[in-house]
Amino acid sequence: MKNVFKVALLATGLFVAAQTQAQVVKKTEHAIGRTATKVGHKTSELASKGSSAIVDKKYDGKGRYGETVYIDKHSRYYYVNKRGHRVYVKGSYLRHM
Repeated sequence: MKNVFKVALLATGLFVAAQTQAQVVKKTEHAIGRTATKVGHKTSELASKGSSAIVDKKYDGKGRYGETVYIDKHSRYYYVNKRGHRVYVKGSYLRHM
């Protein structure tokens, strides 16, 4: 009877330890996934801004909220958002000083 109790106690302890470890791993995987997403967005933003600065005409701080606005070869205004996407805007969006 003592051995059955010991085995049951050991099995319960292993089960609890495994569940705790699984929760830690799941939280870590989630944090790593979010960080990888942030790194990907930042890389995309920098690449897009770099290519836009080389190819298109650049207006520093002319956006409504201080963004750098670019003009492409079709005379369309845009800025690059935090995810690296081009957001096209009207000319009235520009801040004139």
